[in-house]
Amino acid sequence: MKITIPELSLVLLIGASGSGKSTFARQHFQPTEIISSDYCRGLVSDDENNQAATADAFEVLHLIAAKRLAAGKLTVIDATNVQPESRKPLLELARKYHCFLVAIVLDLPEKLCADRNQQRPNRNFGSHVIRRHIQSLRRSLRNLDREGFRYVHILRSPEDIAAVQIERQTLWNNRKQDTGPFDIIGDVHGCCGELSQLLQQLGYQIVPNSSASGFWDYPTYAHPEGRKAVFLGDLVDRGPRILDTLKLVHNMVVASTALCVPGNHDIKLLRKLSGKNVKINHGLEQTLAEIAALPDELHESAIAQISQFLDSLIGHYVLDGGKLVVAHAGMKAELQGRASARVRDFALYGETTGEIDEFGLPVRYNWAAEYRGQAAVVYGHTPIPETEWLNNTVDIDTGCVFGGKLTALRYPEREFVSVPAAMIYCEPAKPIAFPSTSTSLNKDIDSFDTPNLTAQQQFDDVLDISDVLGKRIISTRLQRNIAIREENAIAALEVMSRFAANPKWLIYLPPTMSPAATSQEPGLLEHPAEAFSYYQQQGVSTVVCEEKHMGSRAVVIVCRDESVAKRRFGILNNSIGICYTRTGRHFFDNSILETEFLTRVNRALSASNFWDKFQTNWVCLDCELMPWSAKAQGLLQEQYAAVGTASRHGFAEAVLNLEQAQQRGVEVDSMLASYRERAELGDRYIHAYQRYCWPVKSISDLKLAPFHILATEGNVHTDQNHCWHMEQIAEICNFDLELLLATEYKVVRIADLDSQSAGIQWWEKMTDAGGEGMVVKPMEFIVKNSKGLVQPAIKCRGKEYLRIIYGLEYSLPEHLDKLRSRGLSGKRSLALREFALGVEALERFVAGAPLRQVHECVFGVLAMESEPVDPRL
Repeated sequence: MKITIPELSLVLLIGASGSGKSTFARQHFQPTEIISSDYCRGLVSDDENNQAATADAFEVLHLIAAKRLAAGKLTVIDATNVQPESRKPLLELARKYHCFLVAIVLDLPEKLCADRNQQRPNRNFGSHVIRRHIQSLRRSLRNLDREGFRYVHILRSPEDIAAVQIERQTLWNNRKQDTGPFDIIGDVHGCCGELSQLLQQLGYQIVPNSSASGFWDYPTYAHPEGRKAVFLGDLVDRGPRILDTLKLVHNMVVASTALCVPGNHDIKLLRKLSGKNVKINHGLEQTLAEIAALPDELHESAIAQISQFLDSLIGHYVLDGGKLVVAHAGMKAELQGRASARVRDFALYGETTGEIDEFGLPVRYNWAAEYRGQAAVVYGHTPIPETEWLNNTVDIDTGCVFGGKLTALRYPEREFVSVPAAMIYCEPAKPIAFPSTSTSLNKDIDSFDTPNLTAQQQFDDVLDISDVLGKRIISTRLQRNIAIREENAIAALEVMSRFAANPKWLIYLPPTMSPAATSQEPGLLEHPAEAFSYYQQQGVSTVVCEEKHMGSRAVVIVCRDESVAKRRFGILNNSIGICYTRTGRHFFDNSILETEFLTRVNRALSASNFWDKFQTNWVCLDCELMPWSAKAQGLLQEQYAAVGTASRHGFAEAVLNLEQAQQRGVEVDSMLASYRERAELGDRYIHAYQRYCWPVKSISDLKLAPFHILATEGNVHTDQNHCWHMEQIAEICNFDLELLLATEYKVVRIADLDSQSAGIQWWEKMTDAGGEGMVVKPMEFIVKNSKGLVQPAIKCRGKEYLRIIYGLEYSLPEHLDKLRSRGLSGKRSLALREFALGVEALERFVAGAPLRQVHECVFGVLAMESEPVDPRL
C-alpha cells in the first residue's frame, strides 16, 4: 500500500496505545522528523510514563512542532491523537504555518493492542484505557476530513501496516530545481502585440507548433539559448487581443518554454466560466465579448479548454534553489513554498488594509517594505510608472494596457527590458504618472533627472536596530558563516550611533591586517622572509610588495556629481562623496577642507577619463591618508609625545647624575652605559614618530595614497590582481601629483631566491630610511586553497617603526625574546573574517541589496574590532 505525503506536512499518527505508532514512525521517517509525546514526557520529568507530566510534555511537543513547521520541515506527531481536543492545537499549528494535514490511522483490534501492552513492562494500565482509546478513535474517523485533514489513511491490520510504503511528494509550487535563466513578464492584460514584440526583444523566436489544434491553434515562442519565460498572470481583460494572449501563453507553457501563475483577473474569469455569479467589470466584459464572438463550433470547447488551463495554474513558484519567488501580487517570506487558501489569496490579491481610497480601490498594505526574506520576489498586480527594487522585491507591472509599457525582468541578470504600449487601451481608475517618454528600453545609468529618492532609499532612511543587534551569523561568499557576538554588536552600535558618518555612505569598512610571523633574525621582530615563506606554504608563487605608508586608513567615495550621490546613495546634502576612517567616522572635522579634498580627487578622476573608462559615475577607494598626525594628533600628544618627552628629560638627567657620580670616583660604569643606551633608544623613539608628523594647515599639506579601486557601478574589482590596481591608480595620480601619491611596489617571485633577495633589500632600504615597512600581498586579490581563504595581505614593519608600537626599549634582547612568543592565530582569523565581510558588503551594495543587508556586514567588521586581540599586532 502506497501512502503519498506532501513534502511539507504535519503528519498525525492516530491509534490506541499498543497499536504500533512508534514502530511505524521509526520505520518510515527520520528520527529528527518524529516528535514523540513519550519522549517529551521524559524530557520534562525523566520518566516517559509519568502521566502527571503530560501537560508540560505536550507544551514542549507543540513548541518543537511549531519550530519545525516554521522552518518548513515535515513533522510527525507520535501520540495517541484519538481525541478531537488533543488534535485541535496541532490542527491550528498546521493552519498557522500553511502545511498539509495528514492522518495515518492505526485502527487495530483491541485485543492485539492489549496483548502488546502486556509485553511492555512499563505499560501497567488496565485494558479499559485501550478500550477508551479505540472508542474515541472510531468516533473520530468519520470527522477527520471535516476537521481539516487533507489526506486520511486508515490501516486496519498488521498486514496493512507491514505493506505500507511512504512516498514523499514535492509541492507543486516547488520548482527549486528549475534554475532558469528566466525572463519574467508582468501583467499583459490582452496586449498581445506588445507581448510578441517583447518576446522578440528578449530573443525568443516563433517555432513550429504542430501539436496545437482547434482553439489553441496559434504560434508559440522558444528561446534558442533555453531561457524560459515566466508570466505573472492577469493575461486577460481590458486589452485588444485577450484570447490571442491566452493562446500564446498556453502554448508556451505546454511546450515547456514558459511558466505561468494566475492573476486575480484570470481567476475571476475562471469563476465566471464555471457558472459562478461574479460582477462583470474591470475589463471582464471585453474578455467575455471575445469568447462570445468565437465560431459556434469552437465556443463550448473553448470555454472548457480556457477553464482547464486557468484552473491548472499554480498560485506561486519557488525557483532557482529558493533564490527566486514569482507570484502575481507578491509573497511574504513566511508564505513562500507553502500551500493553503490564504497563501493562494495572497498570491492573487496581496494584502489590503480594509480601507478604500478616493478612487474606489482597496488600499494595499505595503508588505514589501517589511520584507526580510532571502529570496528575490518578482510580482505585478499594481501598475506603477517605473520598476524599482525594494528589499529584494520588485513590481514589474508597468501598466501596458493603461498606455505605459510591458516589462520583463531578465533573471539572474536583473536587467529590465520594456516595450512601450502602442496606445492607451483602457483608462486607469487611479491615475498613473507615466514618464513623458516611455520608449526607452532600460533605465540609463547616466540619467539623473529623477527628483525623488527611490523607494529603497526612502525606507533606508530609518534603519531597524534589530537588523544589527544580538548574536548574528552572517553568510558570505568567501567564508560561509561568520559569527558576530552580541556584546561586540552592542559596542559597534555605540560607535556607529554616536560617531559615524551618514550610514548611507558606509558601504565598506577595511579589514585588519596580520603581521608576518616572528622573525629569528638578530635584532628584528618582523622580516619579509617570513611573509614570503607563509605564501609559499599556501601555494602562492608570486606576491606584490607595496610600500606601507605611515598615515591613517581612509575609505574615499567620490561621485561624478551631486546627482549621482543622490541617486545611488540617497544623499541629499549636495555632497559628491565622503572620506571616512576605518571605524566609519568622518575623517575631516572641517567640512570645507573635505569638500576641497573630494573636489580635487574628482578632478583627477575626470581628467584621467576614469568615469568613461570604467563605465561608472562613482568609485570607492581604499587609501592611506597622510600625515599620520592629521587624524592621530590626540594620540600623538597624549601618548607618544608624552612618552618621548618623559624619556628625553628623564634619561638626560639620569645620565648627567651618573656622569657626575663617575667623576667623583663612584663605580657606575655599567649603569651609565645602560642609561646612555636607553637615552639613545628614547631619541630613536622620538625620531620614529616625528617622521610621520607634519602640520596640516591646508589641503596642500595632505597626501592621499590609494591602493585599491574597490568598487564602481556594477563591479567589485576583487577580480583584478594587485598590479592592475597599482597601474590604474598611478594613472589617476598623474593628474594631481600634489595631492595624490602612487604607491611604490615590487613584484617578487617566491621560488626565485634572487627575486626574494631583491624584495628584502628593497624593504631594508625603505626601513633604514625611516619608512614604516611594506605590505606583502598575493598577486591575485582573493586566493583560496584546499584549507580555505589565504591571508589577503601581511604587513612587515621596520625595526624603528615597531619602536612606536612596542615601546622605546622593545629591541633590547631581554624584551625581544619575550615578544617573539607572540601568537598570531587570533589576529589572522580576525583578518580573514573581516576581509570576507568587507568584500561581501561591497558585493551586496553593487548588486543593489537593501542598505540593512550591506550594514549587516559593515557592522560585523566594526563589531569584530572589539574582539580581544593584541592591538599591537
